[in-house]
Amino acid sequence: MAWRLQRFPSPKPSVAIAVRVAAIMLALIVGGVVVAVSGHNPLALGGQVITSTFGSSFGLEDLGLLATPLILTGLAVMITRRIGLWNIGAEGQFYAGALAAAAIGLFVEGPAWLMLPAMFLAGVAGGMAWITIPTLARAFVGVNELITTLLLNFVATLLVYYFATGPWRDRGAGTLGSTPRIRYEMPELWGMVHWGFAIAVALTVLVAAVLSFTRWGYEVRISGANPENALYAGIPVRRRIIAVMLLSGAVAGIAGMLEVAGTVHRLQGGISNNFGYLGIIVAVLARTSCLGVLAAAALMAFILNAGIILQTQGLTTSAIVALTGLVLMFTAIGDEFAHYRLVRTDRVTA
Repeated sequence: MAWRLQRFPSPKPSVAIAVRVAAIMLALIVGGVVVAVSGHNPLALGGQVITSTFGSSFGLEDLGLLATPLILTGLAVMITRRIGLWNIGAEGQFYAGALAAAAIGLFVEGPAWLMLPAMFLAGVAGGMAWITIPTLARAFVGVNELITTLLLNFVATLLVYYFATGPWRDRGAGTLGSTPRIRYEMPELWGMVHWGFAIAVALTVLVAAVLSFTRWGYEVRISGANPENALYAGIPVRRRIIAVMLLSGAVAGIAGMLEVAGTVHRLQGGISNNFGYLGIIVAVLARTSCLGVLAAAALMAFILNAGIILQTQGLTTSAIVALTGLVLMFTAIGDEFAHYRLVRTDRVTA
């Protein structure tokens, strides 16, 4: 008897979860070895990270603050994966949403109960506006959305830097890199964590329900799986592409609005902290599961929070970036292996 590897279109959920856990554990072990080689005690550092993160309300609040934008940017990228596209521009849409929300918060006066919804809508509009050109180019001309959404990230970043350090800078305090503090703040949910966390979770559940239990979501899935068959079945694929990409931009724009109104309370260069790019990793870890985005964002928030703690112990940010890359690499390898299983053949070897 002989054995061979056989590939399957999709692995069993139990196998996929087991492989994910094994991949993350392997990445942490390799990262621990690197930390040990650099002269630190990985077990002591790991214990300190876990204690600092889960052993105090301050650590849990940090986790909630970091998870909020990661949930939304990860969800933004994941939504486009359902229709077979990649929105790499969540970073730019995050900045556009933050810019639009800050414009309302800085220059329009009104009661907080009215201004916060107005900032929210501005964030939605900003994110949608920023992805409009890549959307139309992809839907009508077939231009690869990977390139257009990625390039617009740099434009949005520089645009926010311009406003934060130029016409909108805080002239009263003499601050060069940010606007004045915005008067309207997202109410706190617990500790430092604002209601944006609840909004992010609720929005994820809502999108999951729409994609899973509505005709629109079914048509999006069919359009992503086989566009030709979807067209033959009468599904307006082009309109579905436009709707999904605009929804993706809106979600990323909300992340920017919540960062302005809930965490930073002003517009400044680098306000994103690469949350848009990290959303790509979150989406990859979540595969095509909306609820998987919550778990992946929590993991990524833990890694970022661990990075902050480890930096106080002398490790550099490069080590944290390397650890993040290890998690992604081992997960990608594990996902590929999960499609195979060892089967016995009837072929008799000589």
